[in-house]
Amino acid sequence: MPTLLPTLSIGSLTLDTPIVQAALSGYSDRAMRVLARRHGAAYTLGEVLLDKFVVEAGASLRNRNRISVDPEEHPVGGQLMGADPAQFPPAALKLVEAGFDVIDINFGCPVKKVLGKCRGGFLLGVPETALEIVRRVRDAVPAAIPVTLKMRRGIDASPESTDKFWKIFDGAFAAGVAAITVHGRSVQQRYVGPSSWDFLREVKQAAGTKTVLGSGDLFSASACVAMLHETGVDGVSIARGAIGNPWIFEGVRRLLAGLPLPAPPSLFEQADMLREHYALAEELHGEVLACRVMRKFAIKYARLHPEHLSVRDAFVQVKQRSDWMTTLATHYAEDLPGRVPDDDIDETANCF
Repeated sequence: MPTLLPTLSIGSLTLDTPIVQAALSGYSDRAMRVLARRHGAAYTLGEVLLDKFVVEAGASLRNRNRISVDPEEHPVGGQLMGADPAQFPPAALKLVEAGFDVIDINFGCPVKKVLGKCRGGFLLGVPETALEIVRRVRDAVPAAIPVTLKMRRGIDASPESTDKFWKIFDGAFAAGVAAITVHGRSVQQRYVGPSSWDFLREVKQAAGTKTVLGSGDLFSASACVAMLHETGVDGVSIARGAIGNPWIFEGVRRLLAGLPLPAPPSLFEQADMLREHYALAEELHGEVLACRVMRKFAIKYARLHPEHLSVRDAFVQVKQRSDWMTTLATHYAEDLPGRVPDDDIDETANCF
């Protein structure tokens, strides 16, 4: 008999499972978020947005789409990144007006150009500025809107960096944040080497009843469940493991319910998902941009195909809707078994 699934609380929100799609720069647009919600994610985060962009964005369709929310995807969080504490409150308020249910602050992005502009993970080295940002956002948005934080374990593995992590972590909860997501790698590590689940366990033990989500090395449903069990975190934030693999969310649900995982999706199941994702992307972006956006997703979807290299190469050539449909008709015509992809080490999806 299926087991009752654990829930996850983020301030005033109660999610029916502890399964979250992380913010993914260049990926977690409205189309990806809606798809994730349809297929098992309890909550999603939009791709990280610069505070200055949110405040100053013009009225072009592309700009509007970057901060738009579909009624189907609630609850959904909007993630902000920047350097100037004064820029965050008006940006946070604009995201609330756009319909985001949670405001998430990014102190985790390890990308060099981001660090060079004193944003993202850079702020883990300056707790005073980081906490000023947190306090200003919490004071600016309505009390009913949860404010959350994304962190890494520190700039590096030094004791000084760890001390700064705890100063921000404890100070943010004291300032009223509802939850903190912690990635088990340092900023210096970027995406190299294993994520420290031992550190996540230590963080959750210190946090007690406060809500902590874990992130890092979540490329399969079994890894997500293992993180929950081994570290005690309240939820898992799935990032690169969700790109081209929306099935991961339902897989986590099944394992948490005590049910077996199904076989990898067959080619017909993959084709159905690709059509669904493309339709959402075209509705959001229009045909020309949707084809460009979907190429990078399709490269990831192709990993589940038994002829993944040739399918990947075919998707790279797609320029219009007819190309997309032709590729599906050619490579997904027979309902063959899918494959389990290797762990993804790609660094093109940043800032989560």
